[in-house]
Amino acid sequence: MNLFLSSMRILNASSKSFDRSLAAFCQGASVPESIISSVTKILGEVRERGDVAVSDFVQKFDGAKLKPNQFRIRLSSLTAAAKRLPAAERKAMVSALKNVRHFNSQGLPADWRGLNPHGAEVGERHHPIRRVGLYVPGGEVPLVSTVLMTAALAKIAGCPEIAVFTPSDSNGKVADGLLAALEMIGITEVYRVGGVQAIGAMAYGTQTIPAVDKVFGPGNAYTIEAKRQVFGTVGVDSLPGPSEVMVIADESANPEFAAADILAQAEHGSGREKVYLVGNSRAVIDAIVAEVAAQLPNLGRSDKTGRVLEDGFLAIEAKTTELAAKVANYVAPEHLELLVKPKVAKRLEREITTAGAIMIGNDTPTALGDFTAGPSHVLPTGRAGRFFSGLRVADFMRRTSIIRYDKKSIKQGAKVVAAFAKMERLDAHGRSATIRLK
Repeated sequence: MNLFLSSMRILNASSKSFDRSLAAFCQGASVPESIISSVTKILGEVRERGDVAVSDFVQKFDGAKLKPNQFRIRLSSLTAAAKRLPAAERKAMVSALKNVRHFNSQGLPADWRGLNPHGAEVGERHHPIRRVGLYVPGGEVPLVSTVLMTAALAKIAGCPEIAVFTPSDSNGKVADGLLAALEMIGITEVYRVGGVQAIGAMAYGTQTIPAVDKVFGPGNAYTIEAKRQVFGTVGVDSLPGPSEVMVIADESANPEFAAADILAQAEHGSGREKVYLVGNSRAVIDAIVAEVAAQLPNLGRSDKTGRVLEDGFLAIEAKTTELAAKVANYVAPEHLELLVKPKVAKRLEREITTAGAIMIGNDTPTALGDFTAGPSHVLPTGRAGRFFSGLRVADFMRRTSIIRYDKKSIKQGAKVVAAFAKMERLDAHGRSATIRLK
């Protein structure tokens, strides 16, 4: 607690050096060269040696001695885990899954057909991606909710093959809750393989693991760097790394609530999380920080949470709504909480365009979005919200354009083709259209 208070950084958004200081803090989320080179080596080994390399790395990083025929978890194990699930946990999963399905079904893209100005038929068709790979972080903190936030969307999209990868403990065991969630959704292909080796197996395939077409899911810095490196060999959804939260607060914010939400995201404890507190006054910031310090010792993971706060917490005094929006749009936080007056919240919701998910009001903790509100909690981090969005059903599908001209409409189209062909010196292009006018 004392270390957190003594190391706390507070910036003033109106200062001349603010932009540079904020950029430096955000830069801390960048992947160091040591991680990049380590990931490159592991991926290369998996690509060259397949199952043998996967076994070696599973033993090295997870402590589990697995033969290739033990990678895949038997369907009977999923069923058994579901039967062992306590009634309260099953009830929570069912409730969360209902919300996830309700929200994400709204985003199912629809096919359409129509006529363009030439009179030609045009449209779009959408198809589920044939084979997808879902990464679910496990180990010390099995993210059961990530199963719902990824696999349920793949099912809504209608993907024919859904392969899930998650690390085991040193005995090769995967948490019952995680397996039960997979069984509930109807996933049958599950591998007890995690880390960079899992991403490599998905991208390149091994003797026992067929390659996928696209990789989905969150992970630590190593896993996300692996996704970045295999992009192009396979598709990737986004690069959702260590958790981030930004709380924008004014005098209407409840300091206890704000502090609890800050601690909830720092609790992930990888050491690379980023936590931002933007207050419209120093008094607001001080009140929330005092609550963070008071609540921290009572947490079960207080040591790891405290270390995250020591390195990854930044308080920013932004006296105007305009400054607060500017800060948020630069950071592009994964989770954004607006603990401000209703009129201010409406303005910020309108002006902030880069956040992964926005939680509005004192009664909307980020944890609701993490577990049960409905939108997927797989969200962009590390300022990737500037160009990535949170995971949605459409990400599990691909779009094909449809074009059909006839004898009448091609008369209009051929004129345009001929003009562009002349400009670009592509005679054959022009002739391919005009030849049909004879």
